[in-house]
Amino acid sequence: MSDIIARAARLAGEGTAFALATVVGVRRPASARTGNQAIVTSDGAIDGWVGGTCSEPVVIREALRALADGQPRLVKICPEGADEAAGPDVVVAHSSCASEGTVEVFIQPHVPSPLLRVVGDSPVGRMLAQLATAIGWRGGDGPDPDAVVVATMGRGDEDALAAAIETGAGYVGLVASARRAGVVRAALRERGVGDDRLAAVRSPAGLDLGPCTQEEIAVAILAELVAWNHARDSRLGDLLEATDPVCGMAISVEGADVTYEYAGTTYYFCCPGCRGVFAKDPEKALATVRPTFG
Repeated sequence: MSDIIARAARLAGEGTAFALATVVGVRRPASARTGNQAIVTSDGAIDGWVGGTCSEPVVIREALRALADGQPRLVKICPEGADEAAGPDVVVAHSSCASEGTVEVFIQPHVPSPLLRVVGDSPVGRMLAQLATAIGWRGGDGPDPDAVVVATMGRGDEDALAAAIETGAGYVGLVASARRAGVVRAALRERGVGDDRLAAVRSPAGLDLGPCTQEEIAVAILAELVAWNHARDSRLGDLLEATDPVCGMAISVEGADVTYEYAGTTYYFCCPGCRGVFAKDPEKALATVRPTFG
């Protein structure tokens, strides 16, 4: 457990998303014990112990869902008919494990706050950095920023904006008048920066509040950043899941390693046992539970 907590602290310090899964209840027979923990990262990898092949696929699937929507969940993994006492907020996953034990796992997502890089030592830049920190955003020159705001105010705008575009940040804003922004875009276009990339630059950055002070411009930019962040598509839409054609369990395709190729299609399984059953007679398995993806 100490190794898991130490790794969780490292991931949090690095700004890496992960989910911490903790076993909070067990009804034997089950291989997990109360207090067992595991970390699930966004690539579907799991480190730790929350039970064997009957529990891990469910924990990985729900951990990825938790990372997508940012909401913790209590998951009850049990045989069919053993979920009568489950509350309305409990995610119930029926297991076909021969042990017929029950494991309850609490999954807590840890999603880092957005990383904002402010370029330029100007009143707008300084105020924006302060305001972003006050609402919990991370600041600084860390790699892979979520958003970059260029507030150089005419001092090297072209170079700063070119560098901001190259970061691949989802939000790139330039603090400048519409006329100045047009000049900067034209200069970058001559350097070979594509129109599609230039069109994605928000300038003048921030909501249009009319004539404003430097500090008010910072507030307008922060408001636009907050709106942009909330409007970003949830990763849930990108999660691909498949149905185990033997037991019917929903499996996260991300990180899945128990698969079988048949008739040009890849099938996913919760454990090697289900894959073995399928391999013996694929057509019989497919006639029972047709796998679905989405």
